[in-house]
Amino acid sequence: MKQMGSEEDFGIIDTVVNIWTPEALKHRPDWRTDFFVGKLGVDKKTSDGVPLDQLLEKMDEAGIEKAFLIATRAGPVGHPSCYRIPYELVAETCAQAPDRLYGLAGIDPLDGMDGVYDLESAVKEMGFIGAHFYPHWFEISPDAAKVYPFYAKCVELDIPIQLQVGQSMNYDKNYPRRSVGRPIALDPVACDFPQLKLIGIHIGIPWAEEMIAMAWKHQNVFIGSDAHSPKYWPESFKHYANTYGQDKVLFGTDFPVLDFKRTLAEIDALGLEKNSKRNLLRENALRVYRLNY
Repeated sequence: MKQMGSEEDFGIIDTVVNIWTPEALKHRPDWRTDFFVGKLGVDKKTSDGVPLDQLLEKMDEAGIEKAFLIATRAGPVGHPSCYRIPYELVAETCAQAPDRLYGLAGIDPLDGMDGVYDLESAVKEMGFIGAHFYPHWFEISPDAAKVYPFYAKCVELDIPIQLQVGQSMNYDKNYPRRSVGRPIALDPVACDFPQLKLIGIHIGIPWAEEMIAMAWKHQNVFIGSDAHSPKYWPESFKHYANTYGQDKVLFGTDFPVLDFKRTLAEIDALGLEKNSKRNLLRENALRVYRLNY
């Protein structure tokens, strides 16, 4: 079925979206404007908040049928630069558009087994379809022992986990973070958990070749295309997504980092093969997240 505002004859799935409602922004620190507007060039109106009805309108205009909202856990609890988006808030938001919005449960390795139980509850009781991890916010590498109980739970629950790999930004100038999530760190995890679906988001830039190597090596490793404008995608990634890796890439924007319509227009300009484009924008997400299975 063709979606409103889309040139495609199918609904697009955005697998990486930040919940940006006024309610959610109450949980974010005050560095938001300096970073998103000053550093990334997000327009001030969007940075100030996007109510749910406006988010759905933006999705409609771009032809996006479904979006995955992140219940982010970013850094140690209590630190003024860090934050958490409550699972309950994301679940309540998704419940208002149940066939369009889906929750991803952020994890905090410092929570230990309490965090593992929280993840299980988010999936079994709140309907979340996957997990999400920001290694740099904790300066904990993806292959660290503290994360392994969460991976084991993801396997048990049969859900994928997204991890930001590649370079991280300094979101708050008072809280610089090291880029601890190089894609190669997924290698031991994929070996130790062959049933775990690992999605390295942000393309792994500036180590895109490393990210491609991991996805090529491991059947259970995938690449998220979010956070980087398609017109600046590395040639190696464009080739991978269009050819031998067309079943291993998932579309995302990291909204509001990237605008829905602009990002899709830039993908149109890449001239991808029809099947490759459909796999990127829809089919791979359906399969990896088992939405039609």
